[in-house]
Amino acid sequence: MTIKVGDKVPALAVKTKTAEGIQDVKTDELFGGKTVVLFALPGAFTPTCSAKHLPGYVEKAADLKAKGVDAIACLSVNDAFVMDAWGKDQKVGDSVLMLADGNADFTKAVGLEMDGSGYGMGTRSKRYAMVVKDGVVKELLVEEPGQFEVSSADYVLGKL
Repeated sequence: MTIKVGDKVPALAVKTKTAEGIQDVKTDELFGGKTVVLFALPGAFTPTCSAKHLPGYVEKAADLKAKGVDAIACLSVNDAFVMDAWGKDQKVGDSVLMLADGNADFTKAVGLEMDGSGYGMGTRSKRYAMVVKDGVVKELLVEEPGQFEVSSADYVLGKL
């Protein structure tokens, strides 16, 4: 079942790479007591994700934070090394937390997985954005396959 507005984000861990190595990021800690914009996409280094989706959030990070967003997180079904390399390639700095959902545990828990096997990608995340306040989904913006509109930074800004 797909997560919906009003639902609590599932409690589990995803990964990130820091100077100290691969670290767990527990969703309870990430979303607890904060307003977080989480956006997810099919894959690091893929065309739309690299040309539009992630760069839009990097560019609009200050605007989102000015609207009360405490953290911005990018999630993909890739490993933490790939997400770290992609973040460096995209010059993310500390504007966006790069999260790896390598086994698609979070993606499956929120019911937003897609079958990318036709493209040699296996199980991946649908493209979406969610606004989470204190662990509860306030906005859920899921793209139709092949589209990029409602999960963009500009669209999310308009929802805040």
